[in-house]
Amino acid sequence: MNPLRVVSRRLYLRIWLAVVGGVAVLTLLVGWAWRVAAEQNVQTLSPPSREVVLRNAQGEVLWRGMATRQPGPPHEGLELRIDTDAGEGYTLQMAPRAPRQGRAGRVPGSAPPPHDAAFWTRPPFGFVWMLGLVGLAVAVGVFPIIRRLTQRLEALQRSVQRFGEGDLSVRVPVRGEDEVADLARQFNAAAERVEKLVQTHKSLLANASHELRSPLTRIRMGLELMGGQQPSPAFRAEILRNIAELDQLVDEILLASRLDAREAEVGTVEEVDLLGLAAEECARVDADLDLQADPARLQVRGVGKLLRRAVRNLLENARRYSQGPVALTLRREGAWVELRVCDRGPGVPPDQRERIFEPFYRLPGASERAGGVGLGLALVRSIAERHNGQVHCEDHAGGGACFVLRLPAHPPLGT
Repeated sequence: MNPLRVVSRRLYLRIWLAVVGGVAVLTLLVGWAWRVAAEQNVQTLSPPSREVVLRNAQGEVLWRGMATRQPGPPHEGLELRIDTDAGEGYTLQMAPRAPRQGRAGRVPGSAPPPHDAAFWTRPPFGFVWMLGLVGLAVAVGVFPIIRRLTQRLEALQRSVQRFGEGDLSVRVPVRGEDEVADLARQFNAAAERVEKLVQTHKSLLANASHELRSPLTRIRMGLELMGGQQPSPAFRAEILRNIAELDQLVDEILLASRLDAREAEVGTVEEVDLLGLAAEECARVDADLDLQADPARLQVRGVGKLLRRAVRNLLENARRYSQGPVALTLRREGAWVELRVCDRGPGVPPDQRERIFEPFYRLPGASERAGGVGLGLALVRSIAERHNGQVHCEDHAGGGACFVLRLPAHPPLGT
């Protein structure tokens, strides 16, 4: 794996490297400052030896040698150690210098002493000044790096706060590939999911209130028209039909809500015999069953009552709009089990084949008296997604529509 990519995806590594780099630079610069100060001290306290020549009045050389200044405080005067060429040693002591005069701090015309260094380089101030400047430079250099990393955390914090205050549309800009970027992506995905759920529940409530109102209004009007008289068989059948419609609507709304909440318990996952389930549902609505695979290869794993509900909704929807026979075909397609329900109805326009799976959506011109409340196909899609499957609508050769439900195949037990 590329080390640069690993560092770019790990925030703690980048912060650690920034701190280590800052400390390393600080150490190198402090070492350099220490060396400069040490060299300055050596030049100030221990200047190099100089050649000394002693001559008489006639200019003859009496002796020559090397003079070295001996360490000592300046206020006690100057002491030189002289070693002649003959191997003899002498000590020359000089009284302290008279007080300095003149603007420059010394007698005008005199040469500056060799140990007269700048204030900021003399110990101990030289080291302190350099250390302070180096620390300031490192702090200024490291701050933008750390600040750039923490700005994204602050942006995420502000977005989470706004989301908690009720702004469900807020999203976090995703920059980079490290932990903060991954957290931002997860927050955006969760926020989008929550917003979609809230909007779906609002739409579900609004449409459910409208759909519930219709059969309740019919029941109330019928009771008012009856005026306390004995209901006729036709009137009683109408009341029972409206009550059944209400019961179906409430049941589908509750099921849709449970399917939207992924964590909700919807039943026990088990091995389901899709052939037996399809045969029972085809018998209910008088539909033809066409088997195009070995029954042993039509096993799926899922919640039996949900898969039954999906097959029943597809068959009832086909029977409701079909003007001819309804056929259910079962076959194996690779790793999928395909269930195809075809009818001879008016079909579905291409631009409506996705919208018909939306809750409470009906094709233009569909009458409420035809039955159904617009939740059947939406439930089929939710059940398919809950089982890691898919459903779609396509044309039926010769007229009508085919609804194709694909589910992951599962080998039968004992194989």
